[in-house]
Amino acid sequence: MIRKKSSAPSPELPEVNFSEDGEIRYLHLGTEWIQGSMFLDRPFDIELEYVQRMFAWLLFFPPGEVKGAHAMQLGLGAGTITKFCYKKLKMTCTAVELNPGVLHACRGWFRLPPDDERLRVVLADASLEIQKDEWRGTVDALQVDLYDEEAAAPVLDTPDFYRHCRELLTLQGCMTVNLFGRSSSYAESVEKICAAFGEDAVWAFKPTREGNAIVLAQRTASRPSREDMAQSVAALQAQWGWPASLWPKVFKPLVK
Repeated sequence: MIRKKSSAPSPELPEVNFSEDGEIRYLHLGTEWIQGSMFLDRPFDIELEYVQRMFAWLLFFPPGEVKGAHAMQLGLGAGTITKFCYKKLKMTCTAVELNPGVLHACRGWFRLPPDDERLRVVLADASLEIQKDEWRGTVDALQVDLYDEEAAAPVLDTPDFYRHCRELLTLQGCMTVNLFGRSSSYAESVEKICAAFGEDAVWAFKPTREGNAIVLAQRTASRPSREDMAQSVAALQAQWGWPASLWPKVFKPLVK
């Protein structure tokens, strides 16, 4: 295994480094906890199962409208979600990241493209950035994966935060959020999400083997038919090679 560190971090922010194990490169924030990953020979594919599940919003979005839609990521990680939205789905992408070292690592080690007319990385506190008027009602897919170097609990996990997230979304927009951590309470987080979105708009996966539980919340609640859902998961599996055919067994609305 190869390890490499970035330049010295600021006093307030953790050191950013990466490791390599075989064909995969991992991002770390000064600890052993994995903050993201990349296939060295396929830098725009998705390696981690929970990250694949962060794209469950595709089950609710018209396929012909994905290209050119607006995806926003809160927490850049190794840039995996942003790169996939930008390169594979051809979306307009905004990523909000607090740590400049993470952005430096993504551009230097994880093949994140430079900003252009479809890609913008904003260095800011996500809790404040998402309250700006310019973003309200503009986001079709909001993907939230905010953890510090200890990965003990979501950094932002309050009713007000989730209410601001809902205000970002278009009418057909969805939020997916990764709930993971030794100090986090899944039930309490889901309760806060429901308070902001309404119980009938919330769906949840069973946790992965690593303990990542992905929750999806819709701006406008809907219930696709079983046939439509089956067609959508089959299309995802065929196009990207993800085990999406298993999703209907582990992905359910909270209120049926």
